[in-house]
Amino acid sequence: MSEKNYDIIIIGGGPGGYVAAIRAGQLGLKTLVVEKEKLGGICLNWGCIPTKALLKNAEVFETLKHAEDFGFSFENLKVDFSKAIKRSRDISGRLSKGIEFLLKKNKVEYISGSAKIISKGVVEVTQSGKVENINAKNIIIATGARPRSVPGITIDRKQVITSSEAMILNEVPKRLIIIGAGAIGVEFAYFYNTYGSKITLIEMMPSIIPVEDKEVSKTLSRIFQKNGIEILTETKVESIKTGSEVTVSISSKDGKKDIVGDIALVAIGVQGNIENLGLEEVGIKTEKSFIKVDEFYKTNVDGIFAIGDVNGPPWLAHVASSEGVVCVEKIAGKNPPKIDYSAIPGCTYSQPQIASVGLTEEKAIEKGYQIKIGRYQFRSHGKAMAMNETEGFVKLIFDEKYGELLGAHIIGPEATEMIAELTIAKTLEATAEQIHRTIHAHPTLTEGIAEAAMDAYGESIHQ
Repeated sequence: MSEKNYDIIIIGGGPGGYVAAIRAGQLGLKTLVVEKEKLGGICLNWGCIPTKALLKNAEVFETLKHAEDFGFSFENLKVDFSKAIKRSRDISGRLSKGIEFLLKKNKVEYISGSAKIISKGVVEVTQSGKVENINAKNIIIATGARPRSVPGITIDRKQVITSSEAMILNEVPKRLIIIGAGAIGVEFAYFYNTYGSKITLIEMMPSIIPVEDKEVSKTLSRIFQKNGIEILTETKVESIKTGSEVTVSISSKDGKKDIVGDIALVAIGVQGNIENLGLEEVGIKTEKSFIKVDEFYKTNVDGIFAIGDVNGPPWLAHVASSEGVVCVEKIAGKNPPKIDYSAIPGCTYSQPQIASVGLTEEKAIEKGYQIKIGRYQFRSHGKAMAMNETEGFVKLIFDEKYGELLGAHIIGPEATEMIAELTIAKTLEATAEQIHRTIHAHPTLTEGIAEAAMDAYGESIHQ
């Protein structure tokens, strides 16, 4: 580096950090990214992308199991689990290199090393044992989060593992106990169940994927149980013992018992990566391992910002990226709109897929809305039948008074792709009539959205 002064130093090169850096480069700000591991962060290297590669493998395997439905038959199907893992890792490797290219393209400098804020406007950077202080008008912390552990339980990363180890196992465990039935737990339950593991899914809340609409949770539970997954809700993990096997001691309204497996996967949430950043020395306020920020992601210290998972929920890559763009644009003196957190889509990539935006039915009622609900079942949908994927439904929730879309929930084929239309509708305060009067191409899965909107007012044509 020829100079040691920057407009922005970004600590962390994940989906928040690298996107913020690219936007800063576009705006002509002299920018440096410091990342101690691989560019792309957890999302690209150990989360969003590589897990979706694994889940695609499971989806293909599941299709092959039902090949006769499509008129195919074969003998001695060979399954190479190691190739599924390798494909996932190769994809991550290619994408990480691609990010480095994008940083160079946008004139963003990059250091592979660690960073610590030593005072306002000064960052200590350590690279290959060499330490130097670098000045910046603004500092953005984008260090993300890591899996949280059950209190009193040791994650040894061999028998008691996190999602990172679950992505690179040498072989399929015969018995896998998954603690936590949020998106991560559910996705791995689907993946390993498809490959033949006996799955026990444990959740403290009354339902799996507890943030989703109750109808969606019930439907996924039914499908999972039909596929042989054991589900234990309202169940607390008391302890885990390792040895020749893993023994998970649980308690519920039915009493206490032990569950024995080969591996236990802990997937109960995340905690912010706030250690060794100099936050205490500088006086940056934190709460429960997350950095406190205002609506434009500024901390309580002028010139220091925090974006993405490190500033708290929702812990989603697309939220981190959006926060990065807004934060940088605000630093650059522009007037970016604040992020509307009521219109953030959430996706779970099991089969069937789940996607949602806005309020659940329960939350809408809790907030005092008089609501109208429209549903459309995929079992009566021509395109879904053609795909041989007829499980699930579209559920739309509207404000009865104005007809405005309050929430949208999909469980079924390609739900994670379909949610984009409804996120736009929610953002634009679209009504049921505007949605169903929008002509949807035939045959497409998204016709189910129009039908659900019509159903809210008793006008559905095809159900």
